[in-house]
Parts: sequence; structure tokens; C-alpha cells
Amino acid sequence: MSTKVFHYGQDHLTAGIALSIARGEMVGVLTDATKEAINVSSEIVAQIAAEPAAVYGINTGFGPLCTTKISAEETGKLQENLLKSHAVGMGEPIRPILTKLMMVLKVQALAKGHSGVRLSTIEKILWFLDNGITPVVPSQGSVGASGDLAPLSHLFLPLIGEGNVLSCDGTVMSTSLMAEYKKDYAPIKLGPKEGLGLINGTQFIAAHAVLVVEKMQNLLANADITGAMMIEGLLGSVKPFSPELHELRPFPGNRHVAASISNLLKDSEILHSHANCARVQDPYSLRCIPQVHGASRTAWLHLKELLEIELNSVTDNPVIFTKDHTISGGNFHGQPLAMALDYATLAAAEIGNISDRRSYLALTGDTPGVPKLLIKDAGTNSGFMIPQYTAAAIASENKSLCFPASADSIPTSLGQEDHVSMGSISGRKALQVVENVEKILGIELFSAAQAMDFHAPLKSSKILSAVYRVVREKIEHLTEDRFLQPDMEVAHALISTATLPATAKQAAEENQEPYATEWSAQFDNF
Repeated sequence: MSTKVFHYGQDHLTAGIALSIARGEMVGVLTDATKEAINVSSEIVAQIAAEPAAVYGINTGFGPLCTTKISAEETGKLQENLLKSHAVGMGEPIRPILTKLMMVLKVQALAKGHSGVRLSTIEKILWFLDNGITPVVPSQGSVGASGDLAPLSHLFLPLIGEGNVLSCDGTVMSTSLMAEYKKDYAPIKLGPKEGLGLINGTQFIAAHAVLVVEKMQNLLANADITGAMMIEGLLGSVKPFSPELHELRPFPGNRHVAASISNLLKDSEILHSHANCARVQDPYSLRCIPQVHGASRTAWLHLKELLEIELNSVTDNPVIFTKDHTISGGNFHGQPLAMALDYATLAAAEIGNISDRRSYLALTGDTPGVPKLLIKDAGTNSGFMIPQYTAAAIASENKSLCFPASADSIPTSLGQEDHVSMGSISGRKALQVVENVEKILGIELFSAAQAMDFHAPLKSSKILSAVYRVVREKIEHLTEDRFLQPDMEVAHALISTATLPATAKQAAEENQEPYATEWSAQFDNF
């Protein structure tokens, strides 16, 4: 089976395609037309560098040194000094998938042919990707304007023989030692504007956004499943998910969630057993799942749509059009993604907040047949009391991370860069919160399965029965207190690996039951 090919600079890049290239599932190539556009742009820069007229970053200094003229002989040294002086990141290195994404996204931007970076330099970036060699990039240091300067400098130091790399076997080494086992590696000399073209851009922010889009989509699908399981376990009502209700307030996210929950609960014996009970309405954490989960889906969709624009944009400065037409603008400013990432952070945290409320609700003993703390012999046993503490602690931690990084700005570069986005912090926080919520949903998952057990021999819906079996294959019913942390780790893994949505989809197909909705393509694809 042939590997799918992506054409940098010409094809439309999405978060999913970027991840596929970074993971080696697709190959990114440069077409002849793209190479020609790159060559034209780099030739224009070479001409500008040889002439006396000042053009920022080509024959001038940077930032507050923009009025300092640089001679034609020094333009190459200027660019190498730029990478060295700006590689000032601190903190733990970002994970390798993020570093690979940064390279993929940078090549896509440079391949548009408006940055003046030479073809040979872009091909050297592709060499690192193709050989599985990942530069070591610290997580802190970008203010998210003038590009992600520090992280991108670390990313591209290995091009000039500096910095550290992570080899395909996981070994961290100095780039200078890499030539000993990679005979086809040789550092390059940067030409005019190349250093600036490499480090001006939003690829650190955007790489985090790509991973957030993937993980949050999985999070939202799992939240609908765990929520549906908890509705069954706590004998909730299906009426709040009726389509006629949501036609009166037709937000697509709400309607999608309501339809998804209805599909997940279709023909459940457990729910049909109390169809005529005296309970008038459920607590909000059950009844308002479409409104809360739906709003978070809308936030996810907003981020996905803005990210796709960014992935196919030129975020360099200055931008090269012709020899006589270059623009020093602000396409490097990270505000468009910073604000969307902050919005997504809040949306993800709310999924965790309502999930924790459902886990708490399961402990109250107010559901017929379901004992307090989800264990029959409560008192001697604490049952599920303390896992909810963990969910509460993580939910509270997320709330502290919800302050929008994009609301802050600290002037840099002696005031030349007097408003910055802090989007790199937005991206890091969004990813942290999403991964925290995976843990909260894991706690709800194994709590909901425990609640469902008490309704035997009544059966769940066909779809949720399949999901329930996957859980019970890995986590036993709790009859007396045991060491629960391993169970919580297993539940977390079931959430984070997208096992449950895949199980639900397969069960729906096998039983010819509905699972998708008319909005599924919009909310499930990226």
C-alpha cells in the first residue's frame, strides 16, 4: 500500500494531515512549481541584500536595531547570529511530536514562496524530518509575537551545527556529534534573511494547537459516552435529549450532543425500567449535557477553523512579493490563535467540571438500587469516595489555568514590540488542561460502570454494552476497598487512547444502530 503524499505549499494543510506527516504516516514533498516559487523568492532577497536600500531583516538589524544598516558581506553572519542570540529558551523540552509538527508547519509556510529562504535550506529541514532527528526545544521563552522566536531558534540551531538533537533511538546529543553517525549531515551557511525567515512565525503556538485539536476532539467524544453511561447508572431521563427541544435552541453543537446521547442510549433496558418514575427532572450535570458539552464543541470548532487558516498562511516578516514590493507587517503576531486557545482551555475545563459533578452525584445514594459511595458495605469500605477527591483536585487545578494568557502583554525589544500575544503560554496551558480532563473523565468512566452494575440483570443499550464490556475486561467491579490508583490509570488510558469512541462506532455498525449525527462530519473530523 503506497504512502499518501502531501505537497507542501500547494495542498491544503489540516491538523490531521500535519499529525500524519509528523508521525510518518504521510510524506511531505516539494513539487517543481513550489521549488520554482521558493527559488524566485530567495533570488529577490539576494538582490535586495546587494543593494543600498534598507529592507528590514535583510540588510538591517532586528527589533530596535532596525535602523542599523548591515553590509552585504555581513548578511550571512547576521542571520547565524540571530539564531544563536535568540535561542534563549528555558524549561523542560517540548515532546518530540510537537517539535516535528513545528518543522512540518514551518516548511508549509516557507513553501508559499514569500519568505526568501533558499530551497537547499528547506530541504535540510525535510532531511531532519525524514531521518527522525528531532531538535531539542525548551518549552519556555516565547511571548508569541515577532514569531515564536526562542523555540524556533532552538528548532533550527542544528541547521548550522549548533544546539542539541534527539535521535530516533531517544538519545540527546550535541548536534556537533551527529555527523559521526549521520554521514550525510553537514551544517549549512545561512544566506540573507534566512535566519529571520526561520524564526519569524507562529509554529510553536500552532503545533500546540494541532495537538489540542486532536486531543480535545477525542475528549469531547469520550465525554458524551461517559455522560451517557452515568445517565444509565443514575437512572436519568432521556427527555432532555429530545430533538424537538433542541430545535427551539438550534446550536449545532447542542443538537449534535443531544442526538449522540440519544443514539448511545437507544433501547436501553435500564432506562426503560423507570420510564414512569416519579422523578420530575434530573440535576443539571445530567440534564444539561447537550448545552455544556455542545458549547465546548463550538469552542473546539472555532479553534479548528482558525487553526486551518493559520496552517496555510505566511507568518513571516518581512513578506516578499517582488524586488520592489516587500512589506514589514505583523503576520507573526499570535493573537488569532492565542485567543482561540484560551477559549478552548475554558471549554475543556468545563467538560471536566461537569464530569466531576456527575461523579459526585453518583456517590450520594439517591438513585434506587445504587448504594452510597457506589459500594454495598459503605462504612467499613470507603468505596468511590476518594477518587472523586482526585477529580475535584484536578478540576480545581484546571480552573487556576483558565486565566487567558492572551489577556496579558509585556512590552519587549525596547518597546519596538510593545504588544505581544503570549500565545505560546495559551497553547501550553490548553494542552495541559485537555490532558487533565482526560483523567477526570477516566474517573467518571469507572464510576459510571460501577453504578451500572447495580441494575443487573437489566441490560444497557447495545452501544454502551460494548463500551461497558471493554471497561470490565480491564477493571473489576469493586466489592470491597482495594488499591484503586491502578484502576484509575487504566480508565485514563481508555479515555486518552480513543478506545471508547472506536468501540462505540464499531458496535453501532455491527448492530446497525445509529451513532453518527448529521453534524458528525463537522465535529468529528480535523
